[in-house]
Amino acid sequence: MPPNTPKKRNIYLIGMPGSGKSTIGRSLAKVLQISFVDADHALATRTGVAIATIFELEGEVGFRQREATLISELCEESGILVATGGGAILSPTNRELLHRTGVVVYLKAKLDDLWTRTKNDSKRPLLRTNDPRSVLASLLETREPLYAEIADLVVETVGYPKVSRLVNDIVDRLVQNGLWEPPAPTT
Repeated sequence: MPPNTPKKRNIYLIGMPGSGKSTIGRSLAKVLQISFVDADHALATRTGVAIATIFELEGEVGFRQREATLISELCEESGILVATGGGAILSPTNRELLHRTGVVVYLKAKLDDLWTRTKNDSKRPLLRTNDPRSVLASLLETREPLYAEIADLVVETVGYPKVSRLVNDIVDRLVQNGLWEPPAPTT
């Protein structure tokens, strides 16, 4: 890293809805002994309403503005792991902030796996449509290049029998690639 370059101080999980950002993020933060923030949950807490309600009242544009404000604030923090919303990477400003201030881990999953994980979840406003699988496919096609653009590490989330195995693999890869310090041993 060149001199005067700020060290990346956070870990950001990016990926499609259903890729496991929240579930994996909680466990990964625990292993790395850092605080966990679910950006969608933080935004819902801040506004006092569900994400779906923000979409209903302000549309996607209003939601994305609120999301960008939150991402900007989180990028000022240090020593946190953030599970971003699936569309946070749509904003070039968000992508630049995430890439500059943290290690970006793209949790990658195939459409069939994403569909299996999200088809019964009624809380995802963009999938409240007559053909949610097609919408999911379209979102994946649009977003995948943006995820790849800023990812320091790409992790396929399928094929792990347990979340703990996937989390341990991510920790190993972060450390082996010099992206994060090894966690302190637990006693």
